[in-house]
Amino acid sequence: MSTMTRAAGAAIALAIGGGAAQADITIAHVYGQTGALEAYAEQSHIGLMLGLEYATDGTMEIDGEPITVIEKDTQADPATARAVLAEAYGDDGAQIAVGPVSSGVALAMLPVAQEYERPLIVEPAVADSITGEAWNRYIFRTGRNSSQDAIANAVALGGEDVKIATLAQDYAFGRDGVAAFREALADTGAEIVHEEYVPTDTTDFTAAAERIFNAMEGEEGDKKLFIIWAGGGNPMGKINAMDPSRYGVEIATGGNILAALTAYKELPGLEGATYYYYEIPDNEVNDWLVEQHFERHDGPPDFFTAGGMAAGIAVVEAIRAAGGADDAEALIEAMEGMEWETPKGTMRFRPEDHQALQSMYHFRTEVQEGVDYGVPVLVRELGIDDMDIPIRN
Repeated sequence: MSTMTRAAGAAIALAIGGGAAQADITIAHVYGQTGALEAYAEQSHIGLMLGLEYATDGTMEIDGEPITVIEKDTQADPATARAVLAEAYGDDGAQIAVGPVSSGVALAMLPVAQEYERPLIVEPAVADSITGEAWNRYIFRTGRNSSQDAIANAVALGGEDVKIATLAQDYAFGRDGVAAFREALADTGAEIVHEEYVPTDTTDFTAAAERIFNAMEGEEGDKKLFIIWAGGGNPMGKINAMDPSRYGVEIATGGNILAALTAYKELPGLEGATYYYYEIPDNEVNDWLVEQHFERHDGPPDFFTAGGMAAGIAVVEAIRAAGGADDAEALIEAMEGMEWETPKGTMRFRPEDHQALQSMYHFRTEVQEGVDYGVPVLVRELGIDDMDIPIRN
């Protein structure tokens, strides 16, 4: 299909989504259009719309039924998220919902999906508990979870005589991430010797860094500070300015959005694992995403654009397989064990917890001419069969 035809399909869908009459298939995107993570949210929405367009070959119809996409703003607030998701299911007739960005907000939304007995595809919130102890059978997740992040980063960073301190935000994303990372490191010979948690809106990391340096000063071996962070604040750049090398400490972290990668340019050779960087995956879906994103948005797709697209494609494939969007049980049956192609390659919904199994990427940062951020260059792809992701529910 031509670019012009696909673009026309997207325009039709957006016009329907903002409009009056409800279509036969109604998808609610419930995400933080405002708030600290709104940059992530915007990427996620762009990706979702591109995914729907791609999977419907530009028609924005599934088996002849038009798609409506309604948008609900969680304002990054759990109570608001519960209310607007209930509104989407109850008042707007959404058969399926996608979102949100924040793990804390997502945890508040899970019981609403169960109450209304409608599927919620979580994208891109990360905390393990979403498909763990807080999970219910109406929850599916296309985004990676904390364990996938942790296991991939453990492969990249672990080893004998490696001593690690962690810095993370003091909420579900940070704490679940560190817990999963600790567990994943157990078989690598590495050891976490200090954990530091700070508020999500922290901008001054001086006190936290001093506690980390003091804890690491007496340790022997290869010392690393592993940072788990979402949003602003730039802890990596600010702590790097404090010269951790004085204490023999090397900064490490996972992947992030392009804007955050500017701080990585100060740390060539930094290693970690990432969920997505647009130059890494080699497949037709990613080729299309990259081409279209450059054409329409004057730049490459970002971290959460790929995730949004994976969710959009999953929605279409599930509705097709279920023979429509109205029967929640048929949708659940279609999605359990479903495999589909995404910008990251093949994903698979695990039947036991509905977590999408997917590739992760061990990278090393390079400084490249003409690029104003540190480029994550592939060291090794970690495929579905390379990672033993725990089932936590």
